[in-house]
Amino acid sequence: MASIDWIILIATLFFIVFYGAWKTKGSKDISDFIKGSNEAKWWTVGLSVMATQASAITFLSTPGQAFHSGMGFVQFYFGLPIAMVIISLVFIPIYHKLKVYTAYEYLENRFDLKTRSLTAVLFLIQRGLAAGITIFAPAIILSAVLGWDLLILNIAIGSLVIIYTVSGGTKAVNVTQKQQMTIIFFGMFAAFFVIVNSLPQEITFTKALKIAGASGKMEILDFSFDLSNRYTVWTGILGGTFLMLSYFGTDQSQVQRYLSGKSIRESQLGLLFNGFLKVPMQFFILLVGVMVFVFYQFNSSPINFNPSATEAVKNSEYAEDFKSLEKSYLEVEFDKKTIQYQIAENPSDLDLRKKVNELNLYEKTLREKAKTLIIKADNSQETNDKDYVFIHFILNNLPRGLIGLLLAVILSAAMSSTASELNALASTTTVDLYKRNVKINKDPKHYVWATKWFTLVWGILAIMVASIANLFDNLIQLVNIIGSIFYGNILGIFLLGFFIKLVKGNAVFIAAIITQIIIIVVFNLDVLPYLWLNLLGCILVISLAIILQKLFFHNKPNIKNP
Repeated sequence: MASIDWIILIATLFFIVFYGAWKTKGSKDISDFIKGSNEAKWWTVGLSVMATQASAITFLSTPGQAFHSGMGFVQFYFGLPIAMVIISLVFIPIYHKLKVYTAYEYLENRFDLKTRSLTAVLFLIQRGLAAGITIFAPAIILSAVLGWDLLILNIAIGSLVIIYTVSGGTKAVNVTQKQQMTIIFFGMFAAFFVIVNSLPQEITFTKALKIAGASGKMEILDFSFDLSNRYTVWTGILGGTFLMLSYFGTDQSQVQRYLSGKSIRESQLGLLFNGFLKVPMQFFILLVGVMVFVFYQFNSSPINFNPSATEAVKNSEYAEDFKSLEKSYLEVEFDKKTIQYQIAENPSDLDLRKKVNELNLYEKTLREKAKTLIIKADNSQETNDKDYVFIHFILNNLPRGLIGLLLAVILSAAMSSTASELNALASTTTVDLYKRNVKINKDPKHYVWATKWFTLVWGILAIMVASIANLFDNLIQLVNIIGSIFYGNILGIFLLGFFIKLVKGNAVFIAAIITQIIIIVVFNLDVLPYLWLNLLGCILVISLAIILQKLFFHNKPNIKNP
């Protein structure tokens, strides 16, 4: 990295931290600290909701996902607009009418304290893990690519977030996320135009799309009912809708964003703005990954994008075998480059498409063989390189200055989502557990300080999770898998509260525990794509609660905790 990149990176991050801390210091009470005094306009709510979901994982993993698998991942988000409409019409009016600080307060009003506490604990478990991953994701990749110390990166990212989140609470999160989203949008558009302009002169954007299409990267819609396929129209609309309903409707990290809205209308408009913009945004990020794929059809790429993995095998007894694979890989790249020029002119030529697909298959075989050698050389190395594709492109092909900006994008995204998560974790701990079960009827300032201390504690725990985490198949999938294990159950509890009045707290409480155990077992058996766990969990808890209510708690009064 050049000096200008360091200047841009450091200046951007420190501006966000100190601007957020300065702009929002001095919260008077818990309403000010947790709900931001209900001053947020709809665009602030919308950008804050979007920034909370769009973590560093989005900007590191999504382009790599498209590079390897194409645009099909966008189907994951097809349920989001549907969920935004339902939440705007059902969830938001209820939350505002009850004037709750957290989503889980509603559950005590509807059921009892133990159901509220259980749901809050389920949220704390899954979001606490996710907070660690949002720190770990950029840290592990930047550590591998730039050689920075992983532990120091984890501590640095976590500490920067803690500073302004402890200082200003929800208002600080909202203020900084507007700056962060501005940086993110500008950086991603700049990267896209650089990629397109870096293609050979005769390869226009239209021809680039044809090249990507010939390799199957532009296959967006899959209407099959194959349960082994994670991303189809049906998993997106059905499983995705239930995941998004639970995430945006019951996850405090999102609920807290729109509870800070100035009115019901401002909150609703903010969510609808997110629903309108989110799918195109994800489509664009995937398209960036597809353009990186096209770029590497005409430029040399490594057989594995994880530099520490390739370094490990090159310094092992398998170095010669790996070198032989790299030689074969270069030959395939040369052959593909020749054919891609022809594909750009004749994309419908079946013989050309067959040749390019055969070369893609052979290239994939070489990549798999390289992974095998890496594991033999050092089985602690991460061979799945999806998350390293985009950062490799950034560091090796972008001009000076823009590298620093894109690194700022990645770290800003990590900070924005982590800040929301810490803010929500602390709020839920204070309001749903500490204030309700431990320290009742204390001075308002006591709860502000308690929330700040819990923010610090959750920040330290997130850093600890980040420090012991390991890479998964794909980081963006890992976060969604963790959510899918818990979200369906939580959503089902809320839907029971909203729509099925005959069910009371005791039945829901037992049904929720049984459901969570079943979902974990089903996930471990790997019999369903993870998105379907949201639908299964929701249906299970609703069905079990109704059955338990009718069989064991019929005509019995519901005993609420004091």
